[in-house]
Amino acid sequence: MLKLRTAAAGLSALILLASNAPVSAGNGDSQFITELGSAMNKMMIAMEIRPSGDVDNDFVASMVPHHQGAVEMAQSELRYGRNEQLRRIAQEIIITQEEEITAMHLAVNQPLQAPK
Repeated sequence: MLKLRTAAAGLSALILLASNAPVSAGNGDSQFITELGSAMNKMMIAMEIRPSGDVDNDFVASMVPHHQGAVEMAQSELRYGRNEQLRRIAQEIIITQEEEITAMHLAVNQPLQAPK
C-alpha cells in the first residue's frame, strides 16, 4: 500500500506541475489543492481493502472509492476552476462515475447508496 500512497503523492505533484496558474490563496488555488489532496488521501485509504475471497466484491470495494474520489476531485474543479472546457469535463466525470458506482453495486447485488 505504500507504493499506492507514493503513487498518489506523485500524481498530486504532477497535477500541481501541470497547472498553468500559480498557486495563490487569493484565487482559490490553495483551497483547490487542499480539497484535491484530501479527496486523494481519502480515496487511497478507502481503497485498502481486506480481501474477502470474492474477486467481484473486492473489485467493487476498491473501485467505488476510486470513482468517488474522481467525483470529489471533479466537484473541486467545478468550485474553483475557470476553464469552461474542464468544467464541462468535470460535470461529465461526476455523471459517469456516479452511474458506474451504481452499476457496480447492482452487479454484485449490493444496496445502492445515496450520492455523496
